Amino acid sequence: MPFKFHRKFFLLSILFVVIANRSLYSQKDFTQYIDPTIGNVSKFLVPTYPTMHLPNQMLRMFPDKVDYISDQVNSFPMQVHSHRRTGLFKIKVKEGNITASSWNSKMAIDHDLEDIKPWLYSTYLIDDDITVSFTPHKKSAIYKFEFNNDKQLKNILITGSSNLKANQLKKGGFSFKEKVSYTTRGTEPITREMYVYVFAKFVDENDHEIDLSHLKLNDGRLLFSFKNKKVFLKYAVSYINVDKARDNFKKELAKNSFEDLIINGKQTWKEVINQIQVKGGTSTQLRTFYTSLYRTYERMVDINEYGEYYSGYDQKVHKSKRAFYVDDWIWDTYRAQHPLRTILSPKIENDILNSYVEMYKQSGWLPTFPQVHGNHMCMNAYHSSAIFIDGYRKGLRDYDVKNAYEGIKKNLTQGTLIPWRQGLPKVALDNFYHKEGYFPSLAIGETEKVSLVDSFEKRQPVPVTLGMSYDFWTLSEFASELGKEQESKAYKKVAEGYKKLWHPDKLLFIPKDSQGKWLDIDPKSSGGRGYREYYDENNGWTYAWDVQHDIEGLIQLLGGKKNAEKRLDQLFREPLGKRKSQFFIDGSNSTGMVGQFSMGNEPSFHIPYLYNYFGAPWKTQKKTRFLLDVWFQDDIHGIPGDEDGGGMSAFVVFTSLGLYPVTPGIPVYNITSPVFEKSSINLKNGKTFTVVAKGASKRRKYIQKAFLNGKEIFTPFIHNKEIIKGGILELILDEKPNKKWGIIK
Repeated sequence: MPFKFHRKFFLLSILFVVIANRSLYSQKDFTQYIDPTIGNVSKFLVPTYPTMHLPNQMLRMFPDKVDYISDQVNSFPMQVHSHRRTGLFKIKVKEGNITASSWNSKMAIDHDLEDIKPWLYSTYLIDDDITVSFTPHKKSAIYKFEFNNDKQLKNILITGSSNLKANQLKKGGFSFKEKVSYTTRGTEPITREMYVYVFAKFVDENDHEIDLSHLKLNDGRLLFSFKNKKVFLKYAVSYINVDKARDNFKKELAKNSFEDLIINGKQTWKEVINQIQVKGGTSTQLRTFYTSLYRTYERMVDINEYGEYYSGYDQKVHKSKRAFYVDDWIWDTYRAQHPLRTILSPKIENDILNSYVEMYKQSGWLPTFPQVHGNHMCMNAYHSSAIFIDGYRKGLRDYDVKNAYEGIKKNLTQGTLIPWRQGLPKVALDNFYHKEGYFPSLAIGETEKVSLVDSFEKRQPVPVTLGMSYDFWTLSEFASELGKEQESKAYKKVAEGYKKLWHPDKLLFIPKDSQGKWLDIDPKSSGGRGYREYYDENNGWTYAWDVQHDIEGLIQLLGGKKNAEKRLDQLFREPLGKRKSQFFIDGSNSTGMVGQFSMGNEPSFHIPYLYNYFGAPWKTQKKTRFLLDVWFQDDIHGIPGDEDGGGMSAFVVFTSLGLYPVTPGIPVYNITSPVFEKSSINLKNGKTFTVVAKGASKRRKYIQKAFLNGKEIFTPFIHNKEIIKGGILELILDEKPNKKWGIIK
């Protein structure tokens, strides 16, 4: 009896200490490290945007301007319905008389007087002496306009297309709607149309509605004039109808003030950002890491409006209590962003998988770039298959698995493989692939005769062949999981099609024409803009490693691990072979260059981790730390390429933690050198997974030994289940590499 008492007391004491320490540790507010201006000036193409929103929610806003450098804002949108779009219902703020030129004028700001956080934006219009502030909710938001002139009339101008229609409502407030159109690609394009609805009120600082007698409603333009010095625009958005927008308003804003939304937004962001808590690291590493984590929550977005949602996939309103997610670019996000969500937010990822299946049921095709209006035909291959096998093997199965498999199979066997044409039926060119196992290039000098091929995007035969090899591998693996062994075996053979383009002398994937002849090209620079006649956005040196699903097969093609390691060394050292000014004419998508390696484009993300498979894990540790230090800084230039709404940021999050999913579909993560001394992931199942790397620093980065829950491990890999059940991965670091650790026999 005394033994049981003391043992129970001891266990309770330990539990109390753990809870107390966790509570104390969680008091630190890691949202302080988020800076949405990081990367707001691009290295070459598209910058990041300082987006204000709640995590994975449909109401988003960022000021409409060229990039951070510009000191003029074109407008403040009320809603950004799709990533990178400049937004809808564009607001300008003016005092005095409004003239025709007022509608096209810009608003000057002072960058140093901006306040930019995920839950709050505020800026001072320096020429107009007006302060504009914004804070979001899920389907709604509030703008605050503060004027300093007592005598002048205050004006809010809202512009849209000629489709913008507005109404003043008898029961208070006003509403308007805007038509959003999208025309599909191909020889027989279809224009999709949907409406975005707004219900809004102007109120004073006591939340009393302001007299709208000066309201002027003209199609395409709305003018609101006031005498009040402080005005709040409270509004809610709907994709269903005006009544639903009003309902969203009641649910989210009826009892909430501007300050309430700020408090709610800050707390909501704390919950997701503080899910990963770190110790150590420099100020730059902390700011880069937590800003990257914030960006992974920009997409996808839940457009379910409290029990129903409008789907652009069948143009109908559906009743559902389950979240419905849209706005994804799967070519960019399947590699790291979706796998990250399987760890941090498995329920959301499960709902995302379910949303994809529902889109398939509604439209007949499993989307690849699902937007609010429907599938956006973009890039190449059908990588939506990847997120299903990856999620399935991590236990995410709360959706119609049968239909998911059906949709993947239809995409790969019945859909065209022509880039930027996903969701159209296959044509003769696709039949060639299914018969011969590779996608053919035009012969040099041959004129394109397939009308469905895009005049700019071209055929992209190498990435199509490699991408479809991976996709058929995912289908094969999914079939095996579902007990469809014959189908699995057949698709596995198709997944080896990448080998047909391997040139044994050049040690690269080189395009072949329909006669089976190699094309005599320069794999560094041939193919026109973006190398699209043969590759896509990256040259042949990048695509030489695009075989995530069969790394052992790639090793064999390269002549064994030692030769593979040497060839990978060469990738990072091989010169451009031309001036940068010439290189960027065609290679503008290939940014963040290290030799022939492009840190600024998604097909490169897994490449530095291949050393783990080639027998030199210490080189993975060296390269990943180097790439983070060189290309991901905490300033306006801090992103090496198109960030793509979380796709690139997820690479930063994973790599900073010392982990990376090289092959989505195999539930195993590569291990590399983490930048923090301690990183704790608070899992949704109540457990914690922690990576400990005492003394981690710029010089002290090489793994000497590794322990998982106190037991020494000898390979640079960790299974997903080891993370999800919680535990401690301890890495012993030193300044010089242990070249024997982690080598796979």
